[in-house]
Amino acid sequence: MARKETITKNDILNAAFEMASEEGFEHVTARTLAAKAGCSTQPIFRIYKNMEELGKDLFEKGVEYFDSFYENFPRKNDTPFVNLGLCYIKFAQDNPRLFELLFAAKNRHGKSLYDILNGSNGAVVKEINNAAEHGCKNPSAMFMKMWILIHGAACMSLTGDYDLKENETMALLEESYQAFL
Repeated sequence: MARKETITKNDILNAAFEMASEEGFEHVTARTLAAKAGCSTQPIFRIYKNMEELGKDLFEKGVEYFDSFYENFPRKNDTPFVNLGLCYIKFAQDNPRLFELLFAAKNRHGKSLYDILNGSNGAVVKEINNAAEHGCKNPSAMFMKMWILIHGAACMSLTGDYDLKENETMALLEESYQAFL
Protein backbone atom coordinates (compact mmCIF):
# COMPACT_ATOMS: atom_id res chain seq x y z
CA MET A 1 0.00 0.00 0.00
CA ALA A 2 1.36 3.39 -0.99
CA ARG A 3 2.23 5.87 1.74
CA LYS A 4 -0.13 8.85 2.01
CA GLU A 5 1.44 12.16 0.98
CA THR A 6 1.23 14.57 3.87
CA ILE A 7 3.26 17.50 2.57
CA THR A 8 1.42 19.45 -0.12
CA LYS A 9 2.56 22.00 -2.65
CA ASN A 10 0.83 24.67 -0.56
CA ASP A 11 2.69 23.54 2.56
CA ILE A 12 6.01 23.88 0.78
CA LEU A 13 5.12 27.19 -0.86
CA ASN A 14 3.82 28.66 2.40
CA ALA A 15 6.96 27.59 4.27
CA ALA A 16 9.14 29.08 1.50
CA PHE A 17 7.11 32.30 1.56
CA GLU A 18 7.52 32.60 5.32
CA MET A 19 11.27 32.03 5.01
CA ALA A 20 11.63 34.50 2.14
CA SER A 21 9.59 37.08 4.09
CA GLU A 22 11.76 36.75 7.17
CA GLU A 23 15.23 36.00 5.81
CA GLY A 24 15.19 36.65 2.07
CA PHE A 25 14.88 34.23 -0.82
CA GLU A 26 18.63 33.61 -0.93
CA HIS A 27 18.25 31.68 2.35
CA VAL A 28 15.61 29.34 0.95
CA THR A 29 17.50 26.17 0.08
CA ALA A 30 16.09 22.68 -0.25
CA ARG A 31 17.50 21.72 3.14
CA THR A 32 16.41 24.82 5.04
CA LEU A 33 12.98 24.64 3.41
CA ALA A 34 12.62 20.96 4.29
CA ALA A 35 13.46 21.75 7.91
CA LYS A 36 10.92 24.60 7.95
CA ALA A 37 8.22 22.44 6.33
CA GLY A 38 8.98 19.49 8.61
CA CYS A 39 9.87 17.06 5.88
CA SER A 40 12.81 15.74 3.92
CA THR A 41 13.89 17.27 0.62
CA GLN A 42 12.12 14.44 -1.23
CA PRO A 43 8.63 16.03 -1.19
CA ILE A 44 10.08 19.33 -2.40
CA PHE A 45 11.65 17.73 -5.46
CA ARG A 46 8.61 15.51 -6.03
CA ILE A 47 6.53 18.67 -6.41
CA TYR A 48 9.12 20.98 -7.98
CA LYS A 49 11.66 20.03 -10.64
CA ASN A 50 14.17 22.42 -9.09
CA MET A 51 14.48 25.41 -6.80
CA GLU A 52 14.08 27.80 -9.72
CA GLU A 53 10.59 26.45 -10.35
CA LEU A 54 9.77 26.94 -6.67
CA GLY A 55 11.21 30.46 -6.93
CA LYS A 56 8.78 31.31 -9.71
CA ASP A 57 5.79 30.16 -7.65
CA LEU A 58 7.16 32.02 -4.64
CA PHE A 59 7.54 35.18 -6.72
CA GLU A 60 3.92 34.91 -7.92
CA LYS A 61 2.76 34.46 -4.33
CA GLY A 62 4.70 37.61 -3.45
CA VAL A 63 3.02 39.53 -6.26
CA GLU A 64 -0.38 38.39 -4.99
CA TYR A 65 0.62 39.46 -1.49
CA PHE A 66 1.59 42.93 -2.74
CA ASP A 67 -1.71 43.20 -4.67
CA SER A 68 -3.61 42.41 -1.47
CA PHE A 69 -1.47 44.84 0.53
CA TYR A 70 -2.27 47.59 -1.98
CA GLU A 71 -5.99 46.77 -2.07
CA ASN A 72 -6.24 46.91 1.72
CA PHE A 73 -4.08 50.00 2.16
CA PRO A 74 -6.12 52.97 3.45
CA ARG A 75 -6.60 55.79 0.97
CA LYS A 76 -5.68 59.04 2.73
CA ASN A 77 -5.16 61.55 -0.07
CA ASP A 78 -6.73 62.68 -3.34
CA THR A 79 -3.51 63.88 -4.96
CA PRO A 80 -2.52 61.45 -7.75
CA PHE A 81 0.24 58.97 -6.90
CA VAL A 82 0.30 59.86 -3.19
CA ASN A 83 -1.65 56.80 -1.96
CA LEU A 84 0.32 54.52 -4.26
CA GLY A 85 3.55 56.05 -2.98
CA LEU A 86 2.54 55.75 0.67
CA CYS A 87 1.56 52.13 0.12
CA TYR A 88 4.75 51.22 -1.75
CA ILE A 89 7.03 52.83 0.84
CA LYS A 90 5.07 51.21 3.69
CA PHE A 91 5.33 47.83 1.96
CA ALA A 92 9.11 48.23 1.79
CA GLN A 93 9.24 49.21 5.45
CA ASP A 94 6.98 46.38 6.65
CA ASN A 95 8.21 43.69 4.25
CA PRO A 96 11.83 44.46 3.37
CA ARG A 97 12.75 40.93 2.21
CA LEU A 98 9.62 40.62 0.04
CA PHE A 99 10.23 44.09 -1.35
CA GLU A 100 13.73 42.99 -2.36
CA LEU A 101 12.34 39.84 -3.97
CA LEU A 102 9.70 41.72 -5.97
CA PHE A 103 11.16 45.13 -6.68
CA ALA A 104 14.93 45.00 -6.21
CA ALA A 105 15.90 41.64 -7.72
CA LYS A 106 17.20 41.16 -11.24
CA ASN A 107 15.11 38.04 -11.81
CA ARG A 108 11.47 39.06 -11.84
CA HIS A 109 10.37 36.04 -13.87
CA GLY A 110 9.55 38.03 -16.99
CA LYS A 111 7.68 40.83 -15.23
CA SER A 112 8.71 44.46 -15.24
CA LEU A 113 8.49 46.67 -12.18
CA TYR A 114 5.53 48.34 -13.86
CA ASP A 115 3.75 44.98 -14.29
CA ILE A 116 4.19 44.14 -10.62
CA LEU A 117 3.21 47.58 -9.38
CA ASN A 118 0.20 47.81 -11.67
CA GLY A 119 -0.84 44.35 -10.50
CA SER A 120 -4.15 42.69 -11.13
CA ASN A 121 -5.98 45.79 -9.91
CA GLY A 122 -4.55 48.30 -12.40
CA ALA A 123 -3.08 50.49 -9.67
CA VAL A 124 -0.82 52.52 -11.95
CA VAL A 125 -3.44 52.92 -14.66
CA LYS A 126 -5.88 54.22 -12.06
CA GLU A 127 -3.31 56.74 -10.80
CA ILE A 128 -2.46 57.88 -14.34
CA ASN A 129 -6.19 58.34 -15.06
CA ASN A 130 -6.58 60.21 -11.78
CA ALA A 131 -3.74 62.55 -12.76
CA ALA A 132 -5.42 63.20 -16.12
CA GLU A 133 -8.71 63.95 -14.35
CA HIS A 134 -6.82 66.41 -12.12
CA GLY A 135 -5.61 68.29 -15.21
CA CYS A 136 -2.14 66.83 -15.64
CA LYS A 137 -1.17 67.32 -19.29
CA ASN A 138 1.19 64.33 -19.47
CA PRO A 139 0.17 61.84 -16.77
CA SER A 140 2.48 59.07 -18.01
CA ALA A 141 5.51 61.36 -17.69
CA MET A 142 4.22 62.44 -14.28
CA PHE A 143 4.07 58.79 -13.22
CA MET A 144 7.72 58.33 -14.21
CA LYS A 145 8.82 61.37 -12.21
CA MET A 146 6.81 60.32 -9.17
CA TRP A 147 7.91 56.70 -9.53
CA ILE A 148 11.59 57.63 -9.38
CA LEU A 149 10.96 59.51 -6.14
CA ILE A 150 8.72 56.80 -4.65
CA HIS A 151 11.00 53.90 -5.57
CA GLY A 152 14.04 55.77 -4.28
CA ALA A 153 12.35 56.46 -0.95
CA ALA A 154 11.27 52.82 -0.62
CA CYS A 155 14.79 51.57 -1.38
CA MET A 156 16.22 54.04 1.14
CA SER A 157 13.94 52.55 3.79
CA LEU A 158 15.63 49.16 3.29
CA THR A 159 18.96 50.59 4.40
CA GLY A 160 17.53 52.71 7.21
CA ASP A 161 18.23 55.92 5.32
CA TYR A 162 14.56 56.92 5.03
CA ASP A 163 13.05 57.93 8.33
CA LEU A 164 10.24 60.30 7.42
CA LYS A 165 6.95 59.77 9.20
CA GLU A 166 3.84 59.02 7.17
CA ASN A 167 2.54 62.60 7.33
CA GLU A 168 5.95 63.90 6.23
CA THR A 169 6.02 61.40 3.36
CA MET A 170 2.53 62.45 2.33
CA ALA A 171 3.57 66.11 2.30
CA LEU A 172 6.72 65.26 0.30
CA LEU A 173 4.68 63.37 -2.31
CA GLU A 174 2.07 66.13 -2.56
CA GLU A 175 4.73 68.82 -2.92
CA SER A 176 6.62 66.78 -5.50
CA TYR A 177 3.48 66.23 -7.56
CA GLN A 178 2.76 69.96 -7.56
CA ALA A 179 6.37 70.81 -8.40
CA PHE A 180 6.41 68.34 -11.31
CA LEU A 181 3.25 69.87 -12.80
